[in-house]
Amino acid sequence: MAASPPTLLERPPDPPTRPGRVLADLGPTAAVNGLVGFIFSATGPVAIVLSTGAGGGLGQAELASWLFGSFFLNGLLTLYLTWRWRMPLVFFWTIPGTVLVGPALKHASHAEVLGAFLVTGLLITAVGATGWMRRALAMVPMAIVMAMVAGVFLRFGLDLVRALHLDVGVAAPMVLAFLALSAWSRGGRLLPPIVGALLAGLVAIAATGEVAWPGAAQLAVTPPRLYLPAFSAPVLLELVLPLAITVLVVQNGQGFAVLKAAGHDVPVNTVTLACGLGSLVTAFVGTVSTCLTGPTNAIVSSSGERSRHYTGALVVGVLALGFGLASSTFTALMLAAPPAFIAALAGLAMLKVLQGAFATAFSGRCPLAALVTFLVTVADLPVLNVGAPFWGLVAGIAVALLLERDDLRRA
Repeated sequence: MAASPPTLLERPPDPPTRPGRVLADLGPTAAVNGLVGFIFSATGPVAIVLSTGAGGGLGQAELASWLFGSFFLNGLLTLYLTWRWRMPLVFFWTIPGTVLVGPALKHASHAEVLGAFLVTGLLITAVGATGWMRRALAMVPMAIVMAMVAGVFLRFGLDLVRALHLDVGVAAPMVLAFLALSAWSRGGRLLPPIVGALLAGLVAIAATGEVAWPGAAQLAVTPPRLYLPAFSAPVLLELVLPLAITVLVVQNGQGFAVLKAAGHDVPVNTVTLACGLGSLVTAFVGTVSTCLTGPTNAIVSSSGERSRHYTGALVVGVLALGFGLASSTFTALMLAAPPAFIAALAGLAMLKVLQGAFATAFSGRCPLAALVTFLVTVADLPVLNVGAPFWGLVAGIAVALLLERDDLRRA
């Protein structure tokens, strides 16, 4: 009897996750990591959306609908796949892709840009369904991928230092609390260092009175708007391939790398297919393409037991649903917090991830290729409207092929 052909999509673990197990696995560390990951996603990245959309002529209704898709619809995707696979799989929107959309909105209609989002979703879906993504990633050495990740995440460490310079009254107590709890092993077990940093930051904000909360802010549900896309050949040529590259290589590549470094065997083809299907749905509410986020997944998997990391991602997903339903209200509240608080919190949460990225990149094979990848990524110079992380990978692979062939073959 002939064996049945293997499926391209990975199978989730059995038995399915039960609510009782989630409650047992959810602890303070995972909960706070999830909260920090959500706060990170709902501040700086939201500001990029608002700046890009407003600069392209989008009104408040279009921006609110964009954020609804970014958080609520991607939050549903996060909850389902994280629950089913029992590993952190947080989905949001492509930030470099958002930056790419800005110039297009200045000369193309909103509907034409959404048409490009839709076609990009179809392309990503095809890549996931054919299983091409896992084969492509298998050909790139982990040292080169993690050098790209180190280059992208380096700014979190630098922003932590800048936060101390910008607002020492808020950032310094957070850093001191983190260091004290990290050095005091018993205290760190009772109160995780990142939890201490979060609490110290909130106390410092209250003591300094820096935050002027919006007085007129009211909790209100933001209804999404449905849009009919239009298709323009020049806009499709301008956006589809760069958007697909930012999702498949830049964003998903980061997500796969940080989760693998944390010990998770990510279902690459399934995640890629989910990004494509998610992009198809979110395009109709005006949201840029869905991706497996790198920074937020790195935060939720940065500490605690590996088998319990998924609960932090579930926290992100639940909070994302609420943010999406009241996106206009929560955007105003989140952006009212001092920038130094967010920068310090994200930087402290990313320290171990950044350390691991550097260790993997420069302690294995292809060290010169890894260095070139890191330098090109840190330079942050886009070429042909494609971001530096992609060109960092291209440069690193080229150097490995030319100068480190033996290492590349063994890797």
